[in-house]
Amino acid sequence: MADTTITHGQMAEYGFLRGLYRDTYFPDRVVDRGREVLVRLCERIEAEQPAGLAALYVLTHAATEEFNALEGEFEAAGCEIETVAREVIAEDFWAVALAYGFADADIEELIAPREW
Repeated sequence: MADTTITHGQMAEYGFLRGLYRDTYFPDRVVDRGREVLVRLCERIEAEQPAGLAALYVLTHAATEEFNALEGEFEAAGCEIETVAREVIAEDFWAVALAYGFADADIEELIAPREW
């Protein structure tokens, strides 16, 4: 899955949603869509270089809204964004924040508009 334009070495090699790929409850084709959301988030952070937490939260909230929109695809595939998925997704948002130098980000604020 290396055809991304992420330039940050750690994130270019990061295994987004690894826990969901390992769980057969979640079809890979649906998890792939979630991975694309996180890759786009990294690309946007690199392109826009948010100067502070408020600017980062604008980007993470947009990505969270994309996950909200994917919930129907999860359900159509016979699964849902439930406890395990919520934790995996939140951890990946946190990993992105840390990798780009936002160690003071609040994990709940990163995904504040979530509906899952």
